[in-house]
Amino acid sequence: MSFLDRRDAGRHLAEKLASYASRDDVVVLALPRGGVPVGYEVAKALRAPLDVFVVRKLGVPGDEEFAFGAIASGGVRIWNDDLVARLGIPTEILDRVEARERAELARREWVYREGRPPRDVGGKVAILVDDGLATGASMLAAVTALRQRDPAEILAAVPVAPPETCRALSERVDRMICALTPRPFGSVGEWYRNFEQTGDEEVRSLVARANAAAPSPARIAPAEDGELR
Repeated sequence: MSFLDRRDAGRHLAEKLASYASRDDVVVLALPRGGVPVGYEVAKALRAPLDVFVVRKLGVPGDEEFAFGAIASGGVRIWNDDLVARLGIPTEILDRVEARERAELARREWVYREGRPPRDVGGKVAILVDDGLATGASMLAAVTALRQRDPAEILAAVPVAPPETCRALSERVDRMICALTPRPFGSVGEWYRNFEQTGDEEVRSLVARANAAAPSPARIAPAEDGELR
């Protein structure tokens, strides 16, 4: 089985989350960019609000898809110390990678929400959604950051992931849902017929559409120095 595209994957995933439909204590949090089309379909099916939860992989210089860690909103940082030691990456290079990704994380949060603050998840069921997992580093960073916001329950839900990644993450969340757990796995993109990159405008548009009829937090504006207040 493979998915037509991310929207199709989201519809399949939503079927496995049907018990959470029409509840006023559920929030869908999608990891940009690729997780947002998936999360949009999940939120629409569950009739739940949608927000982004921004996570950035920390890629090995020269092989950026190979992550040595990840960062997420709230100052969370996940490092694979064994990998960093094995590769012998200098500290100044690691710091440079992290600084670059933190700047991009802040940019995306501002663009995708269009000035809205993050959704309040305190005491609610938070469903973290991505388009798939490989190592699970990004999702682990998201889970760690989300715990700081005191949700009642955290679910991680993805269309496809290796079985060992799903097992490992299931120990860190209240419920783990992986629609497909193929072996051999290969890569996330192999399980989609269309896996074109999701752009900033698509993310912004889907988040806005999902929340058009839902109550939204008041907008915030950047201060004159460019910092968010």
